[in-house]
This record gives sequence, C-alpha cells and structure tokens, in this order.
Amino acid sequence: MSLKSIIMNGLLVAALCLAVFLLYRIFQQYSLDEIVQSVRSIPLSTFLTALVFAAASYLCLSCFDLLAIRSLGKSLPYRKIVLASFISLSLGHNIGFAGLSSGAFRYRYYSRWGLTTEDVAKIILFCGVTVGLGLVTLGGLALIINPSDAARLMRADAGSVRIFGVLALIVPVVYAGLASFVRGKLRLWRWSFQLPRFSIAVAQVGVGTVNFMLVSACLHQMLSTFGDVAFFRSVTAYVLANSAILATHVPGGLGVLEATVSHVVPQEASIGALIAFRCAYFFIPLALGTTLLLSIELIFRRSSGAGEEADESAEAQSV
Repeated sequence: MSLKSIIMNGLLVAALCLAVFLLYRIFQQYSLDEIVQSVRSIPLSTFLTALVFAAASYLCLSCFDLLAIRSLGKSLPYRKIVLASFISLSLGHNIGFAGLSSGAFRYRYYSRWGLTTEDVAKIILFCGVTVGLGLVTLGGLALIINPSDAARLMRADAGSVRIFGVLALIVPVVYAGLASFVRGKLRLWRWSFQLPRFSIAVAQVGVGTVNFMLVSACLHQMLSTFGDVAFFRSVTAYVLANSAILATHVPGGLGVLEATVSHVVPQEASIGALIAFRCAYFFIPLALGTTLLLSIELIFRRSSGAGEEADESAEAQSV
C-alpha cells in the first residue's frame, strides 16, 4: 500500500471516529421515545416544503456543471448533465471527500459522453470554485445581516463581524473583476488558472449563492417547527456547518452538521429537526441517486453488450 493510500485511509478513519464521537455527544441526552416524538412533531406539509427546497438545491447544483461545460466550449444535453450531477452529488455528499467522490462519478458519465479526462478535471475544479464563491458570498451576507450569532461564536463584537462580512463580499467582486479584465491564464506562484468569461463568473456567484440559500431554507423549515428562528440565523448555522464539514471531510458531515447547528441555534435545533433535515437533504437524495446509478449502469451494460454482439455479427458476415 502506498503512502498516499495510508494517509487517505487514516484520514477517513479519523473522520469516522470524529463523526461517531459527535453523534454520541448529541444523541446521549435523548431517549428513543423523545427522538421519535420530536420527529413526529414536524408537520407533513413542513417536511414536503423542505423537500421542495432540497430538490431545488440539487437542480441548482446541476447548473454548476452546466456552466462548467459551457466555459469549456463543450455542449451536452441538459438531461445528461442533470443526471450526472445528481448521481455524483447525492452520493458524494454522503460518502465524504465530496470533490474526489463526486468527481469519480462525474468522470464515469462524462467520459462516456465524449469529454476528456482534462475536461472532467476542469469541471470538478470549476464546481469547487463555484461552491467556494457561493459559501463566501452567503456567509458575508449572513455576517452583515445577522452578526450576533457569529459574534458569539467568534467572541468578537458585532461591528468587527460586519467588517469580516464586507471583506468576504469583496472576494466574489474581485473574482468577477479578474474574469472581466484578465485575458488568458491567471498565474499565481506555480499554478495557472484559466478564468471563465465575465458572464459565466457572475453566474457562478449567483447560482452558488442561491444553492446555499435553498439548503438553508430547507434547514429553516425544520428549525421553525420548534421555535421562531429568523431565516438568516438558519443561514448562519448552515454556512458554519458546511464550512466545518469541508474542513473535516467527515462522510455526510455526520455529527459535524448536527453539532454546529445545535451550537448556533440551541433552542430550535431539536433532534427531530436535525434528523428530518438530514433525511430531506442527504438520505432521500442518496436513495434516489443510488437507484438511478444502478439503473443507468444496467442500461450501460446492456447497450455495450448489444454493441459487442453487433460487432461480432459484422465480423462473422465479413468472413
């Protein structure tokens, strides 16, 4: 086993141990009856509304891939992009190391549809940048609009937190500005980057921000069942939780998501709200994505088998 494999496996084990520890800390204070009762207290209409927000988020995520493919000057039917994006991300969000795991699924599909390994690598990088832009933009807005929660966590005053929010919003502005004025590749130390067109850069910021707003709205639906929580408190909770998930690479953010949200909104983040949110945004898409994956793989195998039979028949006739 190579050193890289040992390190990756070690990180995965450490992440899983962290997830188990955090989940234990969260669940130890509840009995099974309390957990069941908390989940049951969420109205069906609220859960269905949260599902709509979750579906809208996954649809928005497909626009990441769409913009990436257009920035490469390539063209694919949108139905194929939606399929590859949903399967990749519904599984990647739960597996952990989302960039690598979802990238492997993306390569599986896009390579079959004519894109090269380099193209897929650029799509993965583009989507990662879009995630970062959306997270920074929405995080900046949350710090400006709702500085109190972040100030409590950072042990700073509200004025300083708002300054951090303004600085965060400078990032997407600078990115769009560079895309507008820089021609060719942008070089930073040993790395070089091909910036997209200005219109695509602006679209990246837009869809990245909207995606995280939709996920926050899904979480907000669950939290609102247990208290009067402002929307941007949910935004703050999710942005911080997602940042922690990206930093730890815990599979599915298990424990990390729940612990962070519980820390930001301790009164409203009941165990029922957290379980319902995980079901709506992680587990249900995972079940659908896995079903689609197996179905598409079966179709691929049948089509490749039919193609091989046709080739063998053509060779036999030529002989």
